[in-house]
Amino acid sequence: MSHRQVIQSLTGLLMGMFVSILAGTVVSTSLPVILSDLHGDQTAYTWVVTATLLATTISTPIWGKLADLSNRKVLLQLSLLVFVVASAIAGFSQDTSMLITMRVFQGLGAGGLTALSQIVMADIISPRERGKYMGLFGAVMALGTVGGPLIGGFITDAINWRWNFFVALPFAAIAIILIQKTLHLPVQAKRKVSIDYAGIALLSAGVSLLLIWVSLAGNQFDWASSTTALMVGGAVAALIAFVIVEVKAAEPIIPLSMFKNATFTLSVVASISVGVSMFGTSVFLAQYMQLARGANATQSGLMTIPMMAGLLIISTIAGAMISKFGKWKAIMVTGSVLQLAGLYLLGTIHYDTNFVLVSVYMFVLGAGLGMVMQNLVLIVQNAVTPAEIGVASSGIAFFRSLGGTIGVSVLGALMATKVVDTLGGRAAELHAAIAGLGTQGKALAASLASGNIPAVNGLPDSVRSIIESSYGDSVAFVFMVAAPLSILTILAVVFLPNLELSNQTRDQREKADAGEARHGLDGLDDAEQILVDASEALVAATPAPAGNLDEVRDADKSPARS
Repeated sequence: MSHRQVIQSLTGLLMGMFVSILAGTVVSTSLPVILSDLHGDQTAYTWVVTATLLATTISTPIWGKLADLSNRKVLLQLSLLVFVVASAIAGFSQDTSMLITMRVFQGLGAGGLTALSQIVMADIISPRERGKYMGLFGAVMALGTVGGPLIGGFITDAINWRWNFFVALPFAAIAIILIQKTLHLPVQAKRKVSIDYAGIALLSAGVSLLLIWVSLAGNQFDWASSTTALMVGGAVAALIAFVIVEVKAAEPIIPLSMFKNATFTLSVVASISVGVSMFGTSVFLAQYMQLARGANATQSGLMTIPMMAGLLIISTIAGAMISKFGKWKAIMVTGSVLQLAGLYLLGTIHYDTNFVLVSVYMFVLGAGLGMVMQNLVLIVQNAVTPAEIGVASSGIAFFRSLGGTIGVSVLGALMATKVVDTLGGRAAELHAAIAGLGTQGKALAASLASGNIPAVNGLPDSVRSIIESSYGDSVAFVFMVAAPLSILTILAVVFLPNLELSNQTRDQREKADAGEARHGLDGLDDAEQILVDASEALVAATPAPAGNLDEVRDADKSPARS
């Protein structure tokens, strides 16, 4: 395919990715308003966020396996349709139960878009050329991640929060039409399909229990409690059963044989760490901007642009270099080191750190993620067989999402504990500041005692500095705790086999492999024919024995005959 044809084919795919990211981020700034309007509590707030992450994480490998078994184009349109319909219905939610249910279906659709976008790229672009197109995905991610909260805040203030769920509908309709008209994929050979239903059920149960436990432990029940024992025990039992089923399944969801491939195994390790960095920073940087620097939701979105700029710019440059020179190892090692450096530097910030410095630290982290995240998928697709590209791609996305979800929950729990400890250490100072406010101080004290933090930018200066300082130090603590995980990324990338990038698309590789197999059979046929011809020549050259059968037998037994 020419560059023009590739761009045309990717147009609908990129639009679909934009829809997914936009619909996921546009509600982030309006969730407090939504939950207040629907009379939801803190538990409902947690579930609105967690439900989508759970569904996305669980469904990603399932979509990837389905992509290896059936029509990818139809699956891509189906996942987009599921996502959009769920978003539209969520806009009509009358209570939190309806909203959470629709968020689950949004996650199912998002899982398909996450897995299938990478798989479709492998169908039409060779690994060597794929690097330069990764920048387009980085641009879409940055645009959706930064633009979503800004659009959501504006829509909530200017119109109504329900329109946040409708804003993606026209983009989705355009994406489905573009995919139908412009995306032309190679025809897959028909074969018997076997769906691993038991594997799907056990994986869903095991991962759901584990992630629900991580999300709720420490808030709804103690970490060390009977509920924890039941949930963790159930999750472990389900995952062990899943492994047993996968060994015996004809078409496993996650073939365990994939872990014999060093590239896949090491990329899984790196993806878990990258997931913590990617998802964790997006959550805690927003809290830092709002709670430590007094920004509102729209301002916090603008203030995180340096990180997205680093991801976008550097990923584009790195992708172009990989396509031009065919070398990826040095770029990914550099990116993993920058990831560690960015997290460490963010671990040193305070509420009053010069924002130019904070912007530089965010840019460094974004640059590191941009050089590693998408290229992990690239090198795995290059290292596996064409038949395994779908499940391998979705496997990397699955473990990245899993790491991000668990990381956010665990780091969030650590941050909550750190905030309590920090404020407790300054309790006398805080009480003195509140006491000087009279009636306003009593209301503020009641609010803080209940666990609610009012809008920081609306607090009196005497109290505001204490709250901002406590949250600033707590967010920095979270980044410092997350930094050592990046050492895993560095080690995994260093030990990745330095395989040469192929110049063939998935379809071309399949045809080439089939051709080699046929050539091998033809060579075997030629060898067999040579043996037959030699045997016939040997028989023809051997003189026929004369005489009766007894004489022949006697001749066979003679020393000369022997």
